[in-house]
Amino acid sequence: MSNPVSDLGRQTLGFVSALGNITRFGSDVVRNLFRPPPRIARTIEAIYDLGFLSLVLIATSGFAVGAVLGLQGYTTLVRFGAEQSLGAVVGLSLIRELGPVLTGLLVTGRAGSSVAAEIGAMVATEQLDGLRMMSVNPIHFVVLPKAVAMTLVMPLLSAIFIVCAIYGGYIVGVELLGLDGGAYIASLEDSVDFREDIVGSVLKAWIFGMIIGLISTHRGYTSAPNAAGVSRATTSTVVIGSVTILFSDYFITALWGV
Repeated sequence: MSNPVSDLGRQTLGFVSALGNITRFGSDVVRNLFRPPPRIARTIEAIYDLGFLSLVLIATSGFAVGAVLGLQGYTTLVRFGAEQSLGAVVGLSLIRELGPVLTGLLVTGRAGSSVAAEIGAMVATEQLDGLRMMSVNPIHFVVLPKAVAMTLVMPLLSAIFIVCAIYGGYIVGVELLGLDGGAYIASLEDSVDFREDIVGSVLKAWIFGMIIGLISTHRGYTSAPNAAGVSRATTSTVVIGSVTILFSDYFITALWGV
């Protein structure tokens, strides 16, 4: 029979070991950031793969989320005679919380899993070993451009998500439900503060981008060199990345109030 205390200790040691491994991996990525030559071309290619190819998903999802928020918000606010504040409710909800978080979850599922699968496939086919034999650092050549690209595209994708969502809320609230368009825009402008809301939203998206980039590249880089290992790396990237984003969102909100 297993001992609960031993099981708890074993799980705790495993968690601490995994945390140490990803911290060491992240420090290697940061250290290689300042090593020549700069991988500009590979970073631009990664920005295209992770950012541009995610635009349709982000924009469509943002519009749908904004439409739902507009419908639910109007239905709730009209009970209290406060439907003129619909723009403020939709805008603040998206800018402060839903925009960065939902964008992070979508990017984790679409781009993060792709990064983990690509690097995992390179491990399985011994391409990273081939780079080492040619005295090329795989972290500098493969991992760094993808991690940097993920960090750069997340704030932009989050901004696009928020804009499309606000437009979706406008279409539902103004065009379908008959709310005055000027009241929608005016309440949105009056309630949103640039320093507290917009800068905080960009900060969250930037941190989420670093988290997704680090987790996806680490899971792919440390995957087992077989098909099952690539599959586990891809799945664990989505699971661990999504949970980490949700928990980190709470801590960012609690510590900085954004």
